[in-house]
Amino acid sequence: MDLFVNDIPVKILKKGKQPDAGTFNTKINAAAEPVTKAQLINHVWVNEASVMDLDLILDLINTKVPMPLLSLTITVKEYEGAKTFIRKKFKVVKAAGGLVVKKDKMLMIYRMKKWDLPKGKKEANEKYKETAAREVEEECGIEVRVGKKIGTTWHTYTMNKNNMIKKTRWYKMDLLNDERQAPQREEDIEEIRWMTQKEVYHALENSYRSIRFVFEEFYRKRKIKN
Repeated sequence: MDLFVNDIPVKILKKGKQPDAGTFNTKINAAAEPVTKAQLINHVWVNEASVMDLDLILDLINTKVPMPLLSLTITVKEYEGAKTFIRKKFKVVKAAGGLVVKKDKMLMIYRMKKWDLPKGKKEANEKYKETAAREVEEECGIEVRVGKKIGTTWHTYTMNKNNMIKKTRWYKMDLLNDERQAPQREEDIEEIRWMTQKEVYHALENSYRSIRFVFEEFYRKRKIKN
């Protein structure tokens, strides 16, 4: 489960699983010692976490005060129980979006002073792929063909003092027609730009960790396919 809390990537793993070697510099055994805010620096792996430990950790990092935490991996004792807890702790908003490919270029949008990917909320009785296509076409004024799923992100935020979590399914898309391409101004989109992989790399320096994750998953799956 790939969760983003205050734009901090939090990966939740099943019991017995652990992050790749070299991807963390601090290991905490939650079954042997309490997890404190002072321990959450750079890249951290918390092992043997209970649902109560998970609740405490999420509260520690769900703060407006900047933290020196770059990434967090949590191996939980009960994976399904952890997922159920997260759905209860936050109000879930379902959404879908896409990474659109045009030959050797990819589409990004500039919104709220950040480079982003088009996405939006899922409507009642709408399938995720239908949501993804509709939102991309509405926000960018283009026609697309939806391909395979890239991955799912869970992004937390606060709205009207309520803890929210947006579950977004991301799809790879192929461009069909961009003759009427235009940013949807009412959604605060200032610019639409087709970028090379090098341009995407630089754009991600002014983006969100969740968007960076989508591109990394896209590149990883494309490499496996090739």
